[in-house]
Amino acid sequence: MKPKTRYTKSGDCNIAFQVVGEGPVDIVYIPGWVSNIDMMWTEPRLTEFLTSLAKFSRLILFDKRGTGLSDRVNHLSSLEERMDDIRAVMDAVGSSSAVLFGHSEGGSVSALFAATYPQRTIALILYGVFAKRKYSADYPWGPTDSQRQDFYKLVEESWVAGDMKEFSSIVPSLAEDTKFMDWLAGYFRSSASPSAALDLARMNTEADITDILNTIQVPTLLIYRTGDKDVQIEEGKYLAERITGSKFVELPGEDHLFWADDSYSVLAEIQEFVTGERPNKVFDRILSTILFTDIVNSTNLLSSKGDKKWMQVLEAHNEIVRKEIVKFNGKEIKNTGDGFLLTFDGPSRAVRCAEAIRNEVKKLNIEITAGIHTGECELFDDGDIGGISVHVAARVLSKAEPNQILITKSVKNLLSGTGLEFTDLGDFSLKGIDENYRLFAFQKSI
Repeated sequence: MKPKTRYTKSGDCNIAFQVVGEGPVDIVYIPGWVSNIDMMWTEPRLTEFLTSLAKFSRLILFDKRGTGLSDRVNHLSSLEERMDDIRAVMDAVGSSSAVLFGHSEGGSVSALFAATYPQRTIALILYGVFAKRKYSADYPWGPTDSQRQDFYKLVEESWVAGDMKEFSSIVPSLAEDTKFMDWLAGYFRSSASPSAALDLARMNTEADITDILNTIQVPTLLIYRTGDKDVQIEEGKYLAERITGSKFVELPGEDHLFWADDSYSVLAEIQEFVTGERPNKVFDRILSTILFTDIVNSTNLLSSKGDKKWMQVLEAHNEIVRKEIVKFNGKEIKNTGDGFLLTFDGPSRAVRCAEAIRNEVKKLNIEITAGIHTGECELFDDGDIGGISVHVAARVLSKAEPNQILITKSVKNLLSGTGLEFTDLGDFSLKGIDENYRLFAFQKSI
């Protein structure tokens, strides 16, 4: 769930902030160019990353002045003012010292803060951070004046058009994901107005931390992607050479956004640097076949049989289901009262298990319905599962007639050669699901 947004004063400016988690160390996340701390929680990948950070820390988030939920300003913000904002937020949450996690442009003020206030900086973590945004002979990776002017024009045109496709280079792994790119466009617009985005871009051009890098004395971790087109790997090596004792980590990939693509590697480096322990990789999303079952007219049966007799029938039903689950190598996720949510590592096992349950419970003079879908599931710590695939399977169940086993096309496509026969029922609209799904009714096993 999105944490509560609060405000604190930094001079005359209201700074929006949030606190997540109760870990033993504070981490202050200083975002890049623009941000909106409410909108962060609407992107599942970013939400997952921030939630993972909060498992071993007290994570402090804020929007820099001029961005997101913080006050807009009518002038270019200085790095000094931005350091004031960090201190104001830390003071507001009672943080005497913290790890600073700076991303991209947010790394400039993070590095300056670490050098200026080492007593309040436990450590410094920088991802995709540059030393400056201007070309020079000793910093040939910086853009030329002409390139920066082109960028200003791009910013203005993209904000006006409401289309951020020109910014897809910062996240190549998701460039073809229309839903994500739509979110990114909305995130940018909610983070800064057109003029504010331009002002921030111009401020980035003028910021230069090259001369203060050798004054940073706190432990520093630098993380970069080999193919990052926005901030080149050489820029990271430049910083590493000048920050005494820093640890430089080069990860494969092209994304400038740390939570895209292989975000686990970034998270693992951060957690190990902060806690000394590297997390085990947990696969919290897996492809699975989901089976929902339900007893037909269970409420009417309860009324006609009475509590005691119905409980006996229900217990016998549950025993049958659990016996078949074992036989077909399934997993019980939950008992829904008069049905089950089950998962299988293969679609044919799910269908055959549903068939076996359907046939066996007839001996109890009851009927079931079943809905099956194959898709990506989220795994939760309590053993439950979630995600759109679970919702689809539940909606498929709701379309089934007594004794009917319905499957989606994604299941049907994986059943070639299994000897299972189905009837094509056509496309269906499923409640709460944007797209239509083609459903098939199981007929028999050959």
